[in-house]
Amino acid sequence: MTLMKKFDVEKYLESGKKTYAQRKNIEELADKLSKKDFDNIIMIGIGGTWMEWYPVAMYLRHLADFPVYLENAAEFVIREDLDYLSEKSLVLTASASGDTKEILDAVKFVNAKGIDVYGFTKDDTTPLDKLLKEDIYNPMGDCEDSYLMYFMLALRIYKNWGYFNDYDRWADQMKNLHSNLLRFREEFEPRGTEIAKKYYNAPLTMIVGSGMTWGETSLFSMCILEEMQWVRTRPVTSAEFFHGAIELVDDTLPVFLVLGEDEYRPMDERVERFAKEHTNKFEAFDTKDFVFEGIDDDFRRICSPMIVTAILTDRLATLYSLNTGHDLDFRRYYRQFAY
Repeated sequence: MTLMKKFDVEKYLESGKKTYAQRKNIEELADKLSKKDFDNIIMIGIGGTWMEWYPVAMYLRHLADFPVYLENAAEFVIREDLDYLSEKSLVLTASASGDTKEILDAVKFVNAKGIDVYGFTKDDTTPLDKLLKEDIYNPMGDCEDSYLMYFMLALRIYKNWGYFNDYDRWADQMKNLHSNLLRFREEFEPRGTEIAKKYYNAPLTMIVGSGMTWGETSLFSMCILEEMQWVRTRPVTSAEFFHGAIELVDDTLPVFLVLGEDEYRPMDERVERFAKEHTNKFEAFDTKDFVFEGIDDDFRRICSPMIVTAILTDRLATLYSLNTGHDLDFRRYYRQFAY
């Protein structure tokens, strides 16, 4: 077993058990919602929560042509083209803290139209809890916990609607998720240690990804390296890489590429071929390199963002902080005063 700095193994596994224990509550809510007559699903997020809903929305669109919208909370309340928002919309949101300003404003906006909102928050003391019609508590708040809960709610609904018949097999196997993600962390630790030491003080780092892993790739870039480490990054999708970002690539620029496992992977591989030839500071993070035990391969697409969470958002972030000396909890502006 690889010793990981600043990581409590027992606490992590216990947190995973607590998250999975919410399955009964999530499924009860999903079963209740499944009986309603909805025209669409609207997911509302901001920053990290928008990025966590991203693969959920993408996967639901993969399963069926039922309309699914993913909205930025700040933009949502000022939009003038929301004719699809109605009492027949299933509106979902989340805030780990339960007091994210833009999320609260968006929920109030929807409630003012007589429409219920459902979602996830820390506990029953949060401002968001008071606004939601019903919610599920997510006290752990780590990305893999959020992904597991969001997917569990959405996929249970889709099972009931006849769109995802593999739900029970998937949900049963998710009890093995955290033990696998722990092992992936351990496998990545030696490499992550070297990467952090090599790149932590780079003037700029380009971070590229696509598809099911794009949300988490962007989250690592913006919410972790920028917000928590004050490390300047340039997040870009594999599709857009060749239309602007490509001209920045040389031996002065670290390029991090996340390769996923969906139909977008050929675009990731195209970036990989180019970057290998044009910078000696290229790092590929391939979710295929991490093999699940007790989770079937046909669920890898769902679980791929969680792999990125384990190796980058958690471990590489921590390893960066050990080199920068900048605590992951310290902010200069974010939530420090009104703005």
